[in-house]
Amino acid sequence: MCLALTFSLSTHAQLKTPQGSQKAKVSQVVGISHVTIKYSRPSVNNREIWGKLVPYGMNNLGFGTAKESPWRAGANENTTIEFSDDAVVEGKAIKAGKYGFHIIVQADDNATLIFSNNNTSWGSYFYEPSEDALRVDIKTKAVAHTELLTYDFIAVDANSTLAVLNWEKKQFPFKIEFAVPDIVLASFRDEFRGQQGFQRQNYETAANYALNNGGDLDEALGWIDGAIAGKFYSEKNFNNLQIKSKILEKLNRKAEADALMDEAMDYATIFQVHQYGRTLIANGEIDKAMTIFKMNAKNNKNTWPVHYGLARGYSAQGDYKKAKSHLELALNNAPNEGSKSRVQENITKLENGQDIN
Repeated sequence: MCLALTFSLSTHAQLKTPQGSQKAKVSQVVGISHVTIKYSRPSVNNREIWGKLVPYGMNNLGFGTAKESPWRAGANENTTIEFSDDAVVEGKAIKAGKYGFHIIVQADDNATLIFSNNNTSWGSYFYEPSEDALRVDIKTKAVAHTELLTYDFIAVDANSTLAVLNWEKKQFPFKIEFAVPDIVLASFRDEFRGQQGFQRQNYETAANYALNNGGDLDEALGWIDGAIAGKFYSEKNFNNLQIKSKILEKLNRKAEADALMDEAMDYATIFQVHQYGRTLIANGEIDKAMTIFKMNAKNNKNTWPVHYGLARGYSAQGDYKKAKSHLELALNNAPNEGSKSRVQENITKLENGQDIN
């Protein structure tokens, strides 16, 4: 009986063999969001593709339940595209999730991309229009010959990526965008409910991100206040005081912001004071920057980079002679050859009448 059962099971088992159109997967990160495309890759193989192997428009493929089908945008089972977060494709919103991907190819340079809620069927043979999550129209482009059907992400920036399907001499491009700051801030709120909510540095990171990326400043202020005081993980330091100062300044509370930076100086390292002075110069607050550089020089005599800071301050004031004298002192105590080289470059700039800031 056991032998008979074994024989019966073995007759139904199937060995794995290579497919003619090999499977592939490509992914791209935008901010903290992921786009993943899974597909199979047919070859051109000297065939006429557009209008022949891939018919134009919608067609009855003679199999399955679909009365009219688009192209499956690959080979074999569904090509799928997955968004880890809500996205915008060619200006139209689509929810996070996994979709079957199809294309209606036209005889001209027009095409329609279809994102179907059904991502498990075989190809487009069971395509059902009522399951569409999104349709977008695009323009195709002529490109160099691509033998193997290929999906790629050919551009990416802080908030978007450009996905393309290339095959034969045709390209199907479509832009995918994410509301990255909103997604990142939402992820912070969620993570703060777990272990990440017990670390001061995470609240500093979140507050700073909100500050620089259009987040809710009152929420950011709450995060940074918790990092500074009142929690078991709190610790006042230069970094979190500076972040809070910048938030207050953005909230038009400049007097409070300035007072906080005065307090922050008590916690700052030589290099943090130096960098703060450079920030003041960049903001046009040259006299205040000079005060900061002089304080650093007084508290840390003849150490790197206090003379470099004074040189930047005098240069910003237009006193290139004094600036050069402090750069020559900085050259003597520069910590390495790279630093010496940068100081020397700035000495040359001053000699040529150029500001070093």
